[in-house]
Amino acid sequence: MATDQPVLPGLKPVLELLASDPARIDTVFIRRGRRTPDTDRLMDLCREMRVRFSLVEGQVLDKLYAGGHQGVVARLFEAGYVELDDLLQDAPDAPLPLIIALDQVQDPGNAGTLARSLYALGGAGLIVPRHNAAYLGAGAHRAAAGALEKLPVARVANLARALDEAAEAGYAIYGAMCGEGSVNAFTATLRTPCVLVLGNEDKGIRPNVAKRCDTLLHIPMLRDFDSFNVAQAGALLLGCFAAPLLRDR
Repeated sequence: MATDQPVLPGLKPVLELLASDPARIDTVFIRRGRRTPDTDRLMDLCREMRVRFSLVEGQVLDKLYAGGHQGVVARLFEAGYVELDDLLQDAPDAPLPLIIALDQVQDPGNAGTLARSLYALGGAGLIVPRHNAAYLGAGAHRAAAGALEKLPVARVANLARALDEAAEAGYAIYGAMCGEGSVNAFTATLRTPCVLVLGNEDKGIRPNVAKRCDTLLHIPMLRDFDSFNVAQAGALLLGCFAAPLLRDR
């Protein structure tokens, strides 16, 4: 774990932040085997505030914070998360009313680079799953070059359910996936507001998420080549959606 990521050590400070501003917390790490009324209260508050927590060995906490941590360290996302409902409500007002949903994208650099491309092209925000997702810490912020401080990010417990909510709110749902039934992103008729789903670096979009997509998009290539990585593919697809807005620039 990187030592330059923002963290908050100590039981009482973490409890206070959970109560006052839980959106700033990415994950709470608690030393395994430490079971007290205070740690029980901490875990209950994490559940109530929908903040993920993890029981870890002491050396993991020591890597996160070298000083006194009382067996508790919170890893922070300093920009803070927004509620999905608020993101869906505000996204149509963005220059490009498009939200990227990351389906278990693991690499912080990819997540940060996508945030940078999305913000530069006028996109509305990001949706990330609470579990099995890249940590939007120092590595992601470096790649984002300031975009993550400006771009709304919603964290959800269930991505498939979040896409259902977006569809109910009138959003078109697109997924980046090659294969039977997918259409050429450069010739497809694209509409907004929409959500564009980008999948895991190795496995792509999970089946339960893919079936929520109205349209699957692929990027054709003129040479026999493996594929683009998720950040490259996302940038190219964003360009397809943004093209009508950019023609007169």
